[in-house]
Amino acid sequence: MTRFAIAMPARILFGRGEAAKAPALIAGFGARVLLVHGANAARAEWLLQGLRGQGCETRTLACAGEPDLPQLETALQQTRGFAPQVVVGLGGGAVLDMAKALAALIPAPGGPMDHLEVVGRGLPLTVPPLPFVALPSTAGTGAEATKNAVIGVPDHGRKVSLRDDRMLARLAIVDPALTDHCPRATTLASGLDAVTQVIEPYLSCKANPFTDALTEPAIAKGLQALARLMQGEDPAARDALAHVSLTGGIALANAGLGAVHGLAGVIGGLTGAAHGAICGTLLGPVLAMNRARAPSDRIDRVCATIAQLFGGEQAEAPQTLTLWARQQGLPGITALGLAPTDFRAVAEASAVSSSMKGNPVPLSPDDLVAVLQAAV
Repeated sequence: MTRFAIAMPARILFGRGEAAKAPALIAGFGARVLLVHGANAARAEWLLQGLRGQGCETRTLACAGEPDLPQLETALQQTRGFAPQVVVGLGGGAVLDMAKALAALIPAPGGPMDHLEVVGRGLPLTVPPLPFVALPSTAGTGAEATKNAVIGVPDHGRKVSLRDDRMLARLAIVDPALTDHCPRATTLASGLDAVTQVIEPYLSCKANPFTDALTEPAIAKGLQALARLMQGEDPAARDALAHVSLTGGIALANAGLGAVHGLAGVIGGLTGAAHGAICGTLLGPVLAMNRARAPSDRIDRVCATIAQLFGGEQAEAPQTLTLWARQQGLPGITALGLAPTDFRAVAEASAVSSSMKGNPVPLSPDDLVAVLQAAV
């Protein structure tokens, strides 16, 4: 049997109502808590009051968008003096990434560029991160289960990772109720990201029996849940999509990703467009290119699932998925801010990205330009 190793959060709580346990469990990691939340501080008030009820001294930090290097450096300046004992992220993937990065870097002697991949020195952390607790409020990135934080570096026009096995959450509380009534456009983009993150690890050349057991059944589950949520609010579909997002986070941390995320990291750094929207727009064209370059039973099964759920022929499933997403309001890649004149540079930069190492077949810059042209 294939050899593999599994890294995942130390403890995961999943289910409606589980978030009520957060204040007491967080207090168990320390009395000084840094709480990172989204732009709307009111959505974190329940947790802030709960922590204070546990006797915790709590400092809050807003993360209004996907974190970049200047924001991270400012946040470090604001929080190191507080000397938190635990860092909590309550929000979407951007919030969780910011919280995860702060947990890693607050105790670190150097700065972010010492440890960022690709554009930085990529040095390993020399001091263990602070305990990190994740409470996702969107179903998409699976950041509650991953060992990296994605940070934009505007000077380089890239999004890159800070990565260490010890950055995995000490506690991940996935309460689907926190995702209820998420805006439709956010649900679509983040949900397609969740689906991408079970499809890419399933097709990855680094897939293993453990990740296969997670991802294969989650593909149809995620697509069905997302289709239901495009028709209206549905708690059962929220539950299913939150489960798929968690599944994808575990899977990608252990089997890698592929060309969708290889391209998305570069495009996101260049345009500032939302990560989930980029992934959703690229998923169909990348699936079609992988099928053309390396047909396989796995790709056929993914396409069969798409055809079964959305109609059409199996051979046209990637295009069917792309059309369905556009009909739900997902923009194309140029509408997200990527100019056709940048396609070649993006393709060349993406070809050497870390996510591309998991793609089931190597794709050339010409292949990646064709993917971008199909995603217009």
